[in-house]
Amino acid sequence: MERENNINIAVDTIVFGYHKGIGVQVLLIRRKYDPFIDSWAIPGGFVEVDESLDEAARRELKEETGVNIRYMEQLYTFGKPDRDPRKRVISVAYFSLVNSSEFMRLNASSDAKEAQWFNINDMPDLAFDHKYILDMAISRLRKKIIYEPIGFELLDDKFPFSDLENLYSTLLGRDIDRRNFKKKIMKLGILEELSEKAKNTGAGRPGNLYRFNKAIYNNLIEKGVHFEI
Repeated sequence: MERENNINIAVDTIVFGYHKGIGVQVLLIRRKYDPFIDSWAIPGGFVEVDESLDEAARRELKEETGVNIRYMEQLYTFGKPDRDPRKRVISVAYFSLVNSSEFMRLNASSDAKEAQWFNINDMPDLAFDHKYILDMAISRLRKKIIYEPIGFELLDDKFPFSDLENLYSTLLGRDIDRRNFKKKIMKLGILEELSEKAKNTGAGRPGNLYRFNKAIYNNLIEKGVHFEI
């Protein structure tokens, strides 16, 4: 197939979700058209002439999955000449963190035949170079959470501390020192311990619920305060 000489700009958005009992998930769409018809892919598409990159990423995600996101961070720009068999396409990739329990009802449309959450450890084959993009996003997320506390985008408004521990352990793909982890998190002052108790789902007394103090968290991020697990 002869390629066009012009360069096209696209956006792709990797949406990470967390669902208690399921773990860390990634939102994918099944393509409706060639190339890679019926293959799974990261939501995305071409940038229109009258919109910014951020606007295009949010629009494509909404059109293909029905999901609106609050938090979005630019990941990297991918531009190998042969990454798209149709024409030369440079893609600016973003990643986002959401509580996937808020988005269980997905609405696929536009270029997407279907939208679905997949466990991060059980992914299907992906179209284009999207596995490479996803692997880079996972690596970036794992590096990010080592030095920057995250969680309020992924967890419920109120949660037991064990949920935060499980989130970090799942994202990192390894066990964490639970006592040390709690000490470091609480020292930051970004969590409020509530008088409300968690539901008792097993042996032992139920612990208190916690809530993120977003004002303190945002202040720490602005100051560039880091911590290490």
